[in-house]
Amino acid sequence: MQLPEGAFRSEADKRAYAGRNFELRTPLPGDAQGKGPRKDAQGKGPGKGEVRWRDGDPLTVAVSTARASYGKLARGGSAGHSLVVTGARLAGMTVPTGRGPATVPAWHFDIEGYDTPLKRVAVEPSKPPRPPIGPDRRTPDAPHPLFGLGGVSRDGRGVTVWARHGSCDEGPAVDVLETGDSVVLSPWVRGRSDGLCTADLRIEEVTVRLDRPVGDRLLLDASTGRPVLLADRTG
Repeated sequence: MQLPEGAFRSEADKRAYAGRNFELRTPLPGDAQGKGPRKDAQGKGPGKGEVRWRDGDPLTVAVSTARASYGKLARGGSAGHSLVVTGARLAGMTVPTGRGPATVPAWHFDIEGYDTPLKRVAVEPSKPPRPPIGPDRRTPDAPHPLFGLGGVSRDGRGVTVWARHGSCDEGPAVDVLETGDSVVLSPWVRGRSDGLCTADLRIEEVTVRLDRPVGDRLLLDASTGRPVLLADRTG
């Protein structure tokens, strides 16, 4: 997500964004209007797009519809001030990746009162690869699986994940096992209490340092055996 330049112009706008309160005052491209979906500048309708790097081959990806992207953006619904969407178009935006900056398909939503749009990546998540390992069953009280991947540092050696823990412990920790093809992340909880405790679940960032850049190695959650997917913290 990239905010419009100058965001936010007021505390009310800031609260509306944090609360996911948006008001749609325009037809969205692709909605049933008797004219079919609108097309982008290259004449391609939503469906397939490309991720492009400065060097190397592009990657063909599935592109989400404007309606689906708007649905993920506007999940609020509480009464009060809203950010008004007055237009939407499929374009692009630049995001950091493990291969350097990449241009990806993105929906640009025009927001009333702002000169530049709010941009949301329009790439549908690909199907995760088949796990090469099974879940770790060694401990009966294993912690909850990782919530998801938070990001990778510029040098590729810092991996941030969102880990879960309870209210009666000292927070989450993550052990790492590196192989040539994968990075196995094993979540655990520090200082867990044996006494009575509430059942609430908390999520916290944990950053681990690798011996070498992650590169194209698979990030795996040892508690499930599955790949660690990018976390949607806005949801």
